[in-house]
Amino acid sequence: MTAGRVLTLTGPGGCGKTRLAIRVCRLAAEAWPEGAFWVDLEEETDGSHVARRMAAALDVLLPAEPDPVPALVSALRDREFLVVVDNCEHVLDDAARVIAAVLSKCPRVAVLATSRSRLGIAGERVWPVPPMDLADALELFLERVRAGAPDAASGAEARPGARRICDRLDRLPLALELAAGWAGVLSLAQIADSLSAPFALLDGGARTAPFRQRTLQGSMSWSHDLLDDDERVLFRRIGVFEPGFTADAVTRLAALGGPGPERLLKGLRGLIDKSLVVADTTGAVAGYRMLGVVRAYALARLEEAQEDAAARDLHLDIHLSLLERLAPLLGTDKDAWRTRLGAAYPNVHAAIEWGLSRADPARGRRLATACAWLWHLEGRGVEGVRLLRRAAARGADERSPLQAEVLAALALVLNTAEPGVEAFEVARAAQDMAAETGAPAAGRPARPLVAIGRLTVGLTEALEEARTVREEAVQAGDGSIADCAEAFIGLIHVLADDYRQAIECLEHAVEGLLGRGDRGVGSFALGWLALAAARSGALQRAGELAQRAVATAEPLRDLHWTGSARVVLAEIRILQGRLDEAAAALAPIDRLVDGSGRLPFITGWERCKAMLALEHDRPREAVEWCWREGRWQEEPTEGWLAPETQLVLAVALRRSGDHSAAARVLNALSDAPVTTQMPRIRAGVLDELALLIHATDTERALNLHHEALRIRIDHDLVLGRVASLESLALLNLRRGVAKTAGVLAGAAERARSDLGIAPRPLLRAAVADEELRARLQEPALHGAVEHGRAMDLPAAVGYATRARGPRRRPESGWESLTPAERSVVELAAEGLSNPEIATRLFVSRGTVKTHLAHIYAKLQVANRTELARAAAVHLNRHN
Repeated sequence: MTAGRVLTLTGPGGCGKTRLAIRVCRLAAEAWPEGAFWVDLEEETDGSHVARRMAAALDVLLPAEPDPVPALVSALRDREFLVVVDNCEHVLDDAARVIAAVLSKCPRVAVLATSRSRLGIAGERVWPVPPMDLADALELFLERVRAGAPDAASGAEARPGARRICDRLDRLPLALELAAGWAGVLSLAQIADSLSAPFALLDGGARTAPFRQRTLQGSMSWSHDLLDDDERVLFRRIGVFEPGFTADAVTRLAALGGPGPERLLKGLRGLIDKSLVVADTTGAVAGYRMLGVVRAYALARLEEAQEDAAARDLHLDIHLSLLERLAPLLGTDKDAWRTRLGAAYPNVHAAIEWGLSRADPARGRRLATACAWLWHLEGRGVEGVRLLRRAAARGADERSPLQAEVLAALALVLNTAEPGVEAFEVARAAQDMAAETGAPAAGRPARPLVAIGRLTVGLTEALEEARTVREEAVQAGDGSIADCAEAFIGLIHVLADDYRQAIECLEHAVEGLLGRGDRGVGSFALGWLALAAARSGALQRAGELAQRAVATAEPLRDLHWTGSARVVLAEIRILQGRLDEAAAALAPIDRLVDGSGRLPFITGWERCKAMLALEHDRPREAVEWCWREGRWQEEPTEGWLAPETQLVLAVALRRSGDHSAAARVLNALSDAPVTTQMPRIRAGVLDELALLIHATDTERALNLHHEALRIRIDHDLVLGRVASLESLALLNLRRGVAKTAGVLAGAAERARSDLGIAPRPLLRAAVADEELRARLQEPALHGAVEHGRAMDLPAAVGYATRARGPRRRPESGWESLTPAERSVVELAAEGLSNPEIATRLFVSRGTVKTHLAHIYAKLQVANRTELARAAAVHLNRHN
């Protein structure tokens, strides 16, 4: 404290102002020449006696005059000390007059005052006493518990229960001391549970305490009695606000009658000055809040005034109006929308709960629907699903645009909160109801999900649906939905391994999505773009895109979005062979998941963990991770896993020695309709089937590997071509064709280096096989390896194709056709054009043309007409 100055400690009753002032007084006693003096105004009821109270504490004699202040000032003029004036609020004006007079004439005197309101004098510094920090609050509470009920403070549940009590009571010292008094009657957990109505429990303070501090009710009543009429009206009405409301919301309370907006703002200032409302003016818009125990008292007064329902209805209208004003930002700046809604969310949530409880729940249902994107984006999905299911149930008997909007919102939140078919079923119901009621806009947010749901039917069907959604959104001027649909179209092209089209769509979608601040779908689109780049061989760019996806998602502070982006980054690091970096990318997810009782939905997380386990030669662990992807289903089977995960599962099963289970998974995967439209998966299945029979049927294995290579050539699967070289090298080593094995192994090493993939030991899979390990020592092999290292990837693929050797498939006739050629024949016989066949099979038009040329030559037909006739004859012959 500085001489000639006054510092006022302010705060609500029971916050510890007096306790803090006592500590300061003790410390100052030795720092000041004359020490420190304590003036307690607690029991003073006549403001004119303030000067005499101070004189008595300072041992100063005053004459019997009507105004003793001049005499007091004269007596203190040359003295040097600190005076602490405690509990000024109920005699505020007189206390302020005396303190101002002393400071104006006594330059070596300093004053520390405590009050629920500022003094309002020149030179005053105000320090609002904050709630205690958790450590101090726990220490105080447990100390008081030990004093009255030692056993209650020593049990295993003591500290968790004490923490709950401290948090529920805003760490206010008075409230904590009163709560500690119940420790001999209730357990700490029971005390915490009882504090939903703190004023009913927290009475019975020490008999030696001032009356106003013997109960929390008494302390709050003391503050309430100091308010003027407008302040009392405002005090009880703002009780409906959760922590975090604005001045604009306060002025809206004028609709309840009584004080107008200007008087309400003046009343707000008065409540802040009297420490019943805490102001935060650091942001662009000032925010206000009440401590929990203060708000509980205000709500009791609101109910007492029979204004509770009307105030909560108005509170609902205020926040419904806020969401309607913010709605345009959803299409232009989702970041800004999230920030604005996030600040108001505690109030919005309370308004939804109230609205859904009303006889007419329409306003509550509308408000819940307006929050869908926040729940979808920010990890509040469980809460959002609960509220939206309740909103849907309240409208279950109606078929209306509002119910369509509720269902569309529910589908959106389900998609990230609870993966499975329900989200797609609800989305379809929303779309159908919107169409039925003539309100297509009501169901539009669900339309991309309907397209995603079509993936279970096939890529072609999903692509057609997504294109329809995009065109409808463009026509409606809904750029946000159009960009979402464009991103999904890009994903379908990624799944179909049409990377050129995928990159074109996704780059366009990313630009639009991020331009609107849509971090969620934008981060997904960046991740898909990264995978497209990686699988087409641009691994460095893929890594940069994946890092950008993580940076885009992180501000959402949601495990689903950030985790999904990190999974893509980890997968690309695995493809690059940078396993430590892959593990580092997943580490933040792993730590959060380890500390969570409920495992969240993170796209591809389990599969990526399985891939990493395989790279570390832990196949059984990889099997377990793959199966965990199906944990959302009651009885998961391979069919519930994504095709990519099924392929990883088959690899893990083969490498763990369970070849029969691996074959079962691979055969089921190859028979799945969607797999025919996923070249990368088809090629991977063929490779794995070949690896299963390496030791028993090398010729069939050779054909399967070459069929996989052909698919990878046709679809420009660059990384897959490297895998083909390695598989063929291993098989040729087993066949005893050392030169071919060495050339292909060397070429694979060169390709890895060129693509930025970490080197892998020569024919690593052979190390566990004694016979193959011996062949690795053949001199001819090592010379061939050097020859292979001189080849680039196209040259190596050409060498592998030429080195195939004799084939069992005949050169002509129906048996000579490859599976891909048979698919082209079937579609051509149905009358589809080359572009239509290309779309159906997810290949380029040039590839279709090449296939047809091979087919004409093998079947000795000249054109499509002859091909259709030959196909019909062949079909009749085999039926």
